Amino acid sequence: MGANLYELFHSRFPADRTLPFIEVPDGPIWSYGQLEALSARYAHALVAAGTEPGDRVAVQVDKSPEAIFLYLACLRAGAVLLPLNTAYQSDELAYFLKDAAPRVVVCQPARLPELQRLVGEAGIEATVLTLGADGTGSLTEAASDQPGSFATCARAGDDIAAILYSSGTTGRPKGAMMSHTNLGANATTLHKLWGFLPGDVLLHALPIFHTHGLFVATNCVLLNGTKMIFCPKFDADQVLDLLPRATVFMGVPTFYTRLVASPRLTPDLCRNMRLFISGSAPLLVETFTAFKEKAGHTILERYGMTEGGMFTSNPLVGERKPGTVGPALPDMDIRVADEQGGILPQGEVGIIEVKGPNVFQGYWNMPEKTKAEFTPDGFFKTGDVGFIDADGYVSIVGRAKDLIISGGYNVYPKEVEDAIDRMAGVVESAVVGMPHPDFGEAGLAIIVGAKDCALTPEAVIKDLKGRLANYKVPKQVVFVPDLPRNAMGKVQKNVLRESYKDQWAAQQEKAS
Repeated sequence: MGANLYELFHSRFPADRTLPFIEVPDGPIWSYGQLEALSARYAHALVAAGTEPGDRVAVQVDKSPEAIFLYLACLRAGAVLLPLNTAYQSDELAYFLKDAAPRVVVCQPARLPELQRLVGEAGIEATVLTLGADGTGSLTEAASDQPGSFATCARAGDDIAAILYSSGTTGRPKGAMMSHTNLGANATTLHKLWGFLPGDVLLHALPIFHTHGLFVATNCVLLNGTKMIFCPKFDADQVLDLLPRATVFMGVPTFYTRLVASPRLTPDLCRNMRLFISGSAPLLVETFTAFKEKAGHTILERYGMTEGGMFTSNPLVGERKPGTVGPALPDMDIRVADEQGGILPQGEVGIIEVKGPNVFQGYWNMPEKTKAEFTPDGFFKTGDVGFIDADGYVSIVGRAKDLIISGGYNVYPKEVEDAIDRMAGVVESAVVGMPHPDFGEAGLAIIVGAKDCALTPEAVIKDLKGRLANYKVPKQVVFVPDLPRNAMGKVQKNVLRESYKDQWAAQQEKAS
């Protein structure tokens, strides 16, 4: 068997190809036999459009079974999948097209004229095809009369299978190059670590332009040779309707807070469930506890990022510690370093560094950036700040770029947020650093309060001063209806800093 990731999946498909692979709620079911035939036809269509091994295929489409078949077709043709968030607008797309120079672009039918224009402006030779949420489009038409078999392209382990761009909250978005071995190694480890069983059914409510939904959830199902129930998007009521028919659910913390808010969530409703997994953003201890009380299940939290899939996981069997993301995966090395690269002892807070077979090949067209992000001995500097406890469990404190240096002291926002979140009436909070004339930087706390929240900014600051060192206490507090989040539920602190910069500056000028 070669190194092509599709061959790894194919080796695990059920012998009976009539067994289901994808079921759409209130819709059709696709079998593993159809997966093979349709991904073959799509692969032929990509080749007919000019795709050669190593060429990029940019995909900005709605979530659908056909989009999964297109992913597998890219693997089979030896192409490099470039999944793009459906929320990206013209300026963002223009950058990705020019940077990655895809040979084929697959888009939503309504955006065909826009993508054709952007391809022309980028000065690249690319065929633009369409794929709608209902599976129709010019790609499907081009594939319809193609053969239902395809000789999967031979690939080396370090050949690139996908490029995933970062959100670009600081500087230009970076394209993380994931090889066939990177994706295969991580999927194989997670499939085993999370104890996937022959009868497992995954309830899939995540987007598929991101590592979590595409390479963690979907790849585990493909390795298991079983079924997933494929929801177009997360809808709490629909998920609650479908839970009795599933055994595994993967979600972001926002999913769990919405499920907990429903009176329908009960242990009886979850009686067939084997495992609930959370990731992509920190899970509040309060959500962890409330879910356990209401559902009768302990959420398994794990940690990873675009540049390598998953790095750590709380155990399937053993203690799942709230507020931690568990120990390193069996094939991962994890350590904590200071800003000068010195390795820190257990329990000390620093930048998390990782090494393993799933860590990416580098950033597309950014050799200097790639070099800067790896240590001389091959560890990737994640930019996440955290520590490792005596049991080997990793806790994430925040992002290095979110670190606030106030009066020469380091302030880790998550420590302050945890203190705020424990206050009665607080739903959640975010703390960001803002320029300060005296301290260089100071904290601004943005809080979402419950309907009956009686807290005032002054009361918050007074409470924190009784529990934290004074330099950690935010200088300003504001209350908002909700926090801005990206598609994976992560709070967009860059948006908060931008939104409040004028208000903050005016307040600082008034104070001085």
